[in-house]
Amino acid sequence: MNKPVAVTELHQSALALLRQGHLDAAELAYAEVLKERPDDFLAVHRLACIAMQTGRHPQALGLLRRAVALNPDSAAAHRNLGAVLTRVDRPFEALASYDRAIGLEPDCAQTHASRASLLCGLKRYEEAIAGFDRAVALQPAWPRLQSARAATLALAGRVEEALLGYDVALRLDSGNAAAHRERGTLLLALDRPDEALPSLERAAALEPDNEHVHNSRGSALRALRRNAEALTSWDRALELNPQYAEVYVNRGPALQDLERPDEALASCEQAIALQPGCAGAHLNRGGALRELNRLEESLASIERAIALDPGCAPARCNAGLLRLQLGRFDSGWSLYAQRPDALAAAAWPQPLWRGHERLRDKTLFVHSEQGFGDTIQFCRYALLAEARGARVVLSVYEPLGRLMRGLSRTIQILGESEKPEQFDFHCPLLSLPLAFRTTLETVPRMQHYLSAEPDRVARWQQRLGNEGFKIGICWQGNPRNAADVGRSPPLALFAPLAAVPGVRLISLQKHHGTEQLVAMRARMTVEELGGEFDAGRDAFLDAAAVMESLDLIISSDTAIAHLAGALGRPTWLVLKHVSEWRWLVNRDDSPWYPAHRLFRQSRRGDWEGVFARVHRALTDLRATTLPVGPIHVESQH
Repeated sequence: MNKPVAVTELHQSALALLRQGHLDAAELAYAEVLKERPDDFLAVHRLACIAMQTGRHPQALGLLRRAVALNPDSAAAHRNLGAVLTRVDRPFEALASYDRAIGLEPDCAQTHASRASLLCGLKRYEEAIAGFDRAVALQPAWPRLQSARAATLALAGRVEEALLGYDVALRLDSGNAAAHRERGTLLLALDRPDEALPSLERAAALEPDNEHVHNSRGSALRALRRNAEALTSWDRALELNPQYAEVYVNRGPALQDLERPDEALASCEQAIALQPGCAGAHLNRGGALRELNRLEESLASIERAIALDPGCAPARCNAGLLRLQLGRFDSGWSLYAQRPDALAAAAWPQPLWRGHERLRDKTLFVHSEQGFGDTIQFCRYALLAEARGARVVLSVYEPLGRLMRGLSRTIQILGESEKPEQFDFHCPLLSLPLAFRTTLETVPRMQHYLSAEPDRVARWQQRLGNEGFKIGICWQGNPRNAADVGRSPPLALFAPLAAVPGVRLISLQKHHGTEQLVAMRARMTVEELGGEFDAGRDAFLDAAAVMESLDLIISSDTAIAHLAGALGRPTWLVLKHVSEWRWLVNRDDSPWYPAHRLFRQSRRGDWEGVFARVHRALTDLRATTLPVGPIHVESQH
């Protein structure tokens, strides 16, 4: 007669211990219950829950199977059985358990959420979202539930809905570190680093010891070109986890942009030591080796990345660029065709022109890509296509439209966002060299293929006059372009050129770098062309006209250098130690521009050496162009 009272007391004692967190003691108490009453469902179920909490999943599984056998109508037991089956990787049995629990208790948000998480793991995203939607309808103020739903929406590709979901979760709980982290990571994947960074910084404040947050924060800072700060964030991630290979991979390009290629190489090699099969590490190692002018080793490293990941388009594109730089055009162009613009264009419904299809009486749509300089350099190929009998339509960046109309009277010029209504073939502009099977020996060496507007030339000639040896100078590329790292010398280095007798330096610089003119006015004379110079919506029209009035152009690797080459004007190009692929290696001339002379750094960062050679060359040139004595003109009678 006393047994029921004893069991009740054991239950009460066990429950009190459980609530106080004394799991071991509670477990002993429930075990005592089972000695007295072996089929006590509540004791079996709670022992299963204790086993779950302490990570003893096989034991929990056995107890829960026993529990549902004792009480098949317990929704909680079926839900917990589903949770344990999920943890022991038996997802389809788990799904059946969750379905049974929902059948017994259809309004339990926890069960719908757990089932949805399982479906997400099975990549059945739309079913998972429906489950999360049901759970949210039942318990809308549950922040973790909103976060889980948002994460699933992101995996399903419903990105904007996912971001809204994270916003809801954070309104409910602004201290939800996971929501801040996942929201930032998602925005980073969408290439929206400026929006991602605040979320990742909030996550880092909430989870200062989470290496993944610091890694993602570093990536956001890197995307914003705040490389030094990115390194600080990545260094923190490595303090937390020195074996974090991905961080070493990420550090490489940032160190390169900070002109620290030796450290970049070391970081990439550490990544490879930790994860030899990481294609990204080998790719970034190749980039560091290229900056160190170890081009053959760079190519080998990038080709290793391709071997590890044959579908890695950036690796194939970079291998193509290296082969082009080394003069191996036959294999370089085809690999370079893996660049993003070309791959995107390949999906168009019209056929890509590959060079062997007949063009006579066909319309070829050529679409520009990349920068102004690329368009100016490669627009010459539109003339070659026209020579094959094609009706050529060329789309270019809007500011270049008027300049490009001087290419040919019969080539139709469109804006960058425009397409002709009908065309037979299309080709990205920088894929035309591949279509024409261009080799180093067959580069179309045109003396000039663009021209300035005659009326504009006349106006600038009158303004500039004929006095002195007129040199147009351009020193600064776009600093927002990653390619500008190390390629733009300071204006101050032109000062010795301004001191050469008879020389007039005339600025062709627009926008970036013009602030240096103010700082240098006391030290050197550089003529400025005023606010009206190329001030309209059309780019380079005044620059082209001014160049026609100059004796020489000296430029860094900018669009101005390409324009000068396209006009056939004598140009001295100053290049960093490892220049862009188009300038090849170990040459002081260019197959692309016959009137160009190249002055290269002999070592990284040595602009002083470059300008010393430019100064000597200019002094020699002036010695041959200056008159040697008074000119006598005899009168004729």
